[in-house]
Amino acid sequence: MKRIDPGLDNLDQAFPDNFTPAQVARGKTLFYKRLAETSHRFYRGKIQVLPKVPIPGFNWFNVWYTPGVSQVSTVIRDDNAESFTLSNRGNLVAIVSDSTRVLGDGDVTPAGGLGVMEGKAFLMKYLGGIDAVPICLDSRGRSGANDPEIIIDFVNRIQHSFGAVNLEDISQPNCYRTLDALKKSCSIPVWHDDAQGTASVLLAGLLNALHLTGKNLSAVRIVYLGAGAANTTCARLNITCGADPKKTIIFDKDGALTLRRTDFRDDPAYYQQWRLCQETNPAGITHIEAAVKNADALIAFSKPGPDTIDPHWIRAMAEKPIVFAGANPVPEIYPHAAKEAGAYIVGTGRGDFPNQLNNSIGFPGILKGALLVRARKITDAMAVAAAHALADYARRRGISADDIVPKMTEPDLFAHEAAAVGCQAIKDGVAQIALERDDIFRKAQADIDTARTAFEILIQNKIIPPVPENIVQEALDWAINEIKKQP
Repeated sequence: MKRIDPGLDNLDQAFPDNFTPAQVARGKTLFYKRLAETSHRFYRGKIQVLPKVPIPGFNWFNVWYTPGVSQVSTVIRDDNAESFTLSNRGNLVAIVSDSTRVLGDGDVTPAGGLGVMEGKAFLMKYLGGIDAVPICLDSRGRSGANDPEIIIDFVNRIQHSFGAVNLEDISQPNCYRTLDALKKSCSIPVWHDDAQGTASVLLAGLLNALHLTGKNLSAVRIVYLGAGAANTTCARLNITCGADPKKTIIFDKDGALTLRRTDFRDDPAYYQQWRLCQETNPAGITHIEAAVKNADALIAFSKPGPDTIDPHWIRAMAEKPIVFAGANPVPEIYPHAAKEAGAYIVGTGRGDFPNQLNNSIGFPGILKGALLVRARKITDAMAVAAAHALADYARRRGISADDIVPKMTEPDLFAHEAAAVGCQAIKDGVAQIALERDDIFRKAQADIDTARTAFEILIQNKIIPPVPENIVQEALDWAINEIKKQP
């Protein structure tokens, strides 16, 4: 068996030389899943809570707790806005989910979502300098069905402890009702990262892909595969940014979104889809083969693949076709297969393929910008501003067909994104603190630097122990053997 670098830098080369690209792609998926389970078991999750104040002497316990803390409580009682400066509320996000639509696994039970929600909190801290609390709740009502009103009531009640709420992995149509109701009732930003966050990053990738192909957003034909929270918001945000709804066609598992979709017309819960039925696809095209003919971009957030997107569809597209296959953990088509079919630019949600169009480069900066100006909500204009910030950042350092958006590790990326979002919040009239762009950038970068410095100190002092090399190699060997068993 080949050996693997503990840092996973040589993962592609660690598979046998006679493995096909498809086998390597499947093998990497199996490897990551196996290693995720063993490493999470070793560390018992991936986040913890630590104090951020010193204790110079015993009597400081009386400052941080009783009797001194009584003064903090009464000051906040008299002016609740003080909670943002006298507590950690101004930099604290609740990640709320009922775990009914987790990645491609569907309903994994409330506790089953903790892996993703902890991952979200981990990235918020490391990438955005934001503290976050994962909260997985049971949204089932007396009938046994998941009830969005339970989530709405819960978030309304806990909002006073947080600076923002990130909704995550809530199945449709409940996700639409939950988000829209909470945006109206809460005094802090509530957003659905699977929707606005994903759409913002997707838009950034689309803008740069079109730049490389010499095409204009207002002129291109776009086909969307999937009509859930992610893709309906992608379509809406792209149209907001200039895409022509008349050149937009959307498909779900039951066919194209057209005025004939009485299922959406007659069910108020699917108002997002019905609005798109009315705004897009004026020709009423109902077959995917007709829709993709001469289309410039195919954007998929649908059933995990790798055979969901037919290579023949790509061959029928316009010159230099753009294919974004966003399903996780397995894209609707693997990049090598899409390129073989003629795709010029391919993006997925995974970091082990080129062009990771994942909300991980969106939400840390977007939420940080919203928190720093104490925004009351996150508008679509703020999400579009984040998209332009991501696209512009990548262009400044240079883009190519396999490198259209920034990576999570690029320096000061999230501070730039936060600054763009904060400025847009001020322009939109939803900010409660007026700051200059440079001030937002500096504050964001300082918090991010502090978080990463603390993280490095914990690693250097082995308070966070290194990953055992044996579990990394075991995961690789296991994945290779599983692929060899398959026909």
